[in-house]
Amino acid sequence: MLGLLRRRAASSPAVSLKLFQCAYHRSSERLLPCRDQEVPSGLNWAIAVRGVVAKDKVFYNLEPSELQKGGTTFTEHLSGIPLHVKGNVIGGFLEVSGAHFAKLLKQVTFHLSSISSLYIQDGAIGSSAAAEFDAKVRVISDNPSAIMSLSNVLQKVSDRAISHDTCPLTIYVASSISTNVRNALGSGTQYANGVAAVDIERSSLILCGKAFADSTMIKDALTALATPVLSARGGLPVPGWLLSSGGSVTLLFAPVDVIKSCSEIQDVVVSTDSGVVISSKQSTVLFPTKSRAPNLFTKPATVIIVSSDSTDALPLVSKLSPGQAGYHFLAGYEDGKFVPAYNRAPSPFDPLSLAHSLFLHLKEDNTPAYLINAKSSGKNTDGKDFMKLIELAQCNDIPDSGRPEETRVAELKGKYRSFLSGKFGKNLPEEFSF
Repeated sequence: MLGLLRRRAASSPAVSLKLFQCAYHRSSERLLPCRDQEVPSGLNWAIAVRGVVAKDKVFYNLEPSELQKGGTTFTEHLSGIPLHVKGNVIGGFLEVSGAHFAKLLKQVTFHLSSISSLYIQDGAIGSSAAAEFDAKVRVISDNPSAIMSLSNVLQKVSDRAISHDTCPLTIYVASSISTNVRNALGSGTQYANGVAAVDIERSSLILCGKAFADSTMIKDALTALATPVLSARGGLPVPGWLLSSGGSVTLLFAPVDVIKSCSEIQDVVVSTDSGVVISSKQSTVLFPTKSRAPNLFTKPATVIIVSSDSTDALPLVSKLSPGQAGYHFLAGYEDGKFVPAYNRAPSPFDPLSLAHSLFLHLKEDNTPAYLINAKSSGKNTDGKDFMKLIELAQCNDIPDSGRPEETRVAELKGKYRSFLSGKFGKNLPEEFSF
């Protein structure tokens, strides 16, 4: 029976999905942590479509108190878990072939189908208040501790939310899978605690070992998975931060190190995690840190791009045209280094396409944009002074800091031109300029 269900799910996903939807809507039960409870057929079909067949007990959308009763243990936060990416993504990430990912997925689903207790948790990233800001996520796990850990990343959704979503993301957690399976992707000390693999086309993330405890890596992977979904629904996902004050919203692009080193900024941003979705009327963040239910905000009234230049070729604050904003955003200049579109996470979007989308957004909505230099006289601007610069930009009060030395400006322009021309060639829009 197990093999038959797997073959049906793999050979005819459309038929299986239709059967699952019919069965899911017939089922209104909510699973509780009860040993003898029968699993509703709708949920059985839902996970069978994803290659997992429940062997015995299934625990569905448990509350934290229920997870604790089920044996959840505290798992220390980890970092540096290797992430292998399958798909056309930008960034220097480890690759995994389609065949290798398919083999790993088969091994993981077999493992999840063979254990006695299965944990299913539904959630989302973004805001469910509007379709273009929301991506649903289903977690299938062999470990209640993984569910508890991931609940700190995902937003709560209703029990039927996944059944109404056209393209939910799936996270497979195989914490107790054999080391041999884990090591198939790589070996060495960095793989000692676990490994993760993501397939953009399958909308799937696999977490082996203790990979579920690396929240930073998981957010990067989920952002990569959600980006095509959110974009198809009319949102523009960008690697930035939102500042909300007095009913006005500011979209901030900056090097991650600047945000991490400035406690004053961390106190006022909606989320300390990078990830914003904007549309023509509204905006929100992917991973809010100050509330469990992300709010929808108005569209950004101001866009601020933060660069870091110790030569003082860039003024402390300057106003940008939409073309200049797109140019500086694309460069992502960090005092001698370029991080295109300020994005260090894997992204299925070309930075040039993202910069052009931002340019069009600024131009169409006539949104004012500003450039801030996070360094002055070769030193990092402290938190209080940095916040003052942001406030000046928000008020369009540009200080007269004197004209930079022309030779320094010419040298920096040359660096920009050399990097962007070498990387993007003749594809740069003619409106883009320093």
